[in-house]
Amino acid sequence: MSLTSELEASTHQSELARRIGAGEITEIEVAWSDQFGHALGKRIPADLFLQRALTTGFGFCDGVLAWNADARVIESLRLTNWDSGYPDVFALPDLSTFKEIPWRPGVGHVICDIVTHDRSPSRLDPRAVLRRVIGRLGELGYTAKIGVELEFYLLNPDGSTFQDAIQTYSLENANTLEPVLGELYSTLRAFTRLEGIQTEYGPGQVEANLIYTDALSAADDSARLKYAAKEVARRNGKIASFMPKPFSEHSGSSAHLHISLWCDGEPAFATEAGAETEVGRYAIAGLLEHLPSITLFGAHSVNAYRRYVPGSFAPATLTWSRDNRTSSVRSLLEASPDATRIELRTGASDANPYWLIASALAAVIAGLEARHEPPEPLTGNLYEVGVRLPQSLSVAIALAKSDDAILEILGADSVHDFAEIAQSEWDEYSGTVSNWELRRYLANS
Repeated sequence: MSLTSELEASTHQSELARRIGAGEITEIEVAWSDQFGHALGKRIPADLFLQRALTTGFGFCDGVLAWNADARVIESLRLTNWDSGYPDVFALPDLSTFKEIPWRPGVGHVICDIVTHDRSPSRLDPRAVLRRVIGRLGELGYTAKIGVELEFYLLNPDGSTFQDAIQTYSLENANTLEPVLGELYSTLRAFTRLEGIQTEYGPGQVEANLIYTDALSAADDSARLKYAAKEVARRNGKIASFMPKPFSEHSGSSAHLHISLWCDGEPAFATEAGAETEVGRYAIAGLLEHLPSITLFGAHSVNAYRRYVPGSFAPATLTWSRDNRTSSVRSLLEASPDATRIELRTGASDANPYWLIASALAAVIAGLEARHEPPEPLTGNLYEVGVRLPQSLSVAIALAKSDDAILEILGADSVHDFAEIAQSEWDEYSGTVSNWELRRYLANS
């Protein structure tokens, strides 16, 4: 830790200690994410929090980082399994992430890094994977800024829609989502770096945009956005669903990343003669080359692949363009150098934000190191142009496990275990007889 970081940590600790001593904070949630991005953690009395926050941390079974969507631990992992006995790991609070929880007065929330008994980062921790990639990018002389857009549905408790209108950007339609949308806005404004909320392309679908910031903070904000959205909806008798494609007939929900690189405080994607810089071109080439193998980390569920269809406002092919929403990679050349960026449009709304951002930056790093030029940008409707994106979770898993460059940057064991957990989802889906199959074949075979 640098001297500056030590001073900042000391300042955060002193201020938090003051507030706890004054009785302003009585409880703290220590939080982390599992592989699929669910909000996990413990509720700790405030007077005990500082005693352990910077020393032992808060222990828990590492099996919670080894389970799938229905909390079944997967035995084929390398980093933990029944043979290892699912030992303890420890949540070490990052005090710079401290926020008060808007819906529970006097309660704080702090995001944690996960470490093992010897205090080394747990390779099962999605936040540690992102930290590893950020460090690798730093070795090349760059930092990344990320803007995240997350789409989701507000629904009745039974999963049905409670409105019929599809009016994207409509303030009138937004008013029909009150009071939940207003409470969601005020909560996210206090709990994240919220830029804005608008209605989206499905009935009850909304999009929340987060302010452009450093990569780790962007992932933290995204994790908090999901946590807060679900709680606000619950308190209003609704559910906030981040399922990528909950309705066959309506729009799916995505997670878009806006990415820029910076070198010595200057934007590395600033345009040159109205076109992408060399660094920008290498980054685009890396994303295109490795997108098939990083798709898994933005689309870990069976359902996510139902979005990749023509005319869906989700990309379907391995293409890049300039300001064209039918492509997977969208280059945005703005008048302001600070605003020039690359948008990756393939992520699903249920993606773990740490894995999503880490994998995108891993592809960018691979592009910077390979120094390949991308093909010419395409124009027009690109849904039927070029190679199709992986069309199933099974294909995406196989591709993720076969890309040596991405394995090396993300960590081979971390990728293996994430892929094994995703494989369990595919295996369970493949072994289940669906209602569609019964309707189609039971009496017709």
